[in-house]
Amino acid sequence: MNDFLLKRGDTSPAILGSLVGGDGSVVSITGASVRFHMARDTNGEVVVDAPAAVVDDAAGQVRYDWQPADTVAAGRFRAEFEVTYSDGTVETFPNDGDLQILIRDDLA
Repeated sequence: MNDFLLKRGDTSPAILGSLVGGDGSVVSITGASVRFHMARDTNGEVVVDAPAAVVDDAAGQVRYDWQPADTVAAGRFRAEFEVTYSDGTVETFPNDGDLQILIRDDLA
């Protein structure tokens, strides 16, 4: 099952994340920075490593706005949001697996 679907060349919609800890509680990311990582499912090649936007820090809501180069190739990808807290510690979400992304070929 794919968590997110889009077609090759698309830059909309943005991918949203609600960061939840292993105990199921919302994670506050106040004062933290967030990066979005996406890799090819077949060989693990990282194709996106870029800053993500914090939508609501207290509610742990983040967003990554696709760039044109991010979706040039169709295929299956795995993704995650990596949070660096103000004290320098790092936590990756989802922490129970990866986001599954499918970029389909477009018709034209």
